[in-house]
Amino acid sequence: MKCNVGMSDKVLRVIIGLVIIAVGFYFKSWWGAIGVIPILTAVLGWCPLYKPIRVSTCKTKT
Repeated sequence: MKCNVGMSDKVLRVIIGLVIIAVGFYFKSWWGAIGVIPILTAVLGWCPLYKPIRVSTCKTKT
């Protein structure tokens, strides 16, 4: 898998994921588990939704 998630995108994904998880805990809902997805894509550095639309926020060396 080629990196397609840049550093600022990773930080934003982790923050959003943590907020979703916190809201899930607050409302005692299992929907908070969806917050794991943006965190996982940030850790892996690859987003499957970016592939079909050919988007990359990762800086590449030329």
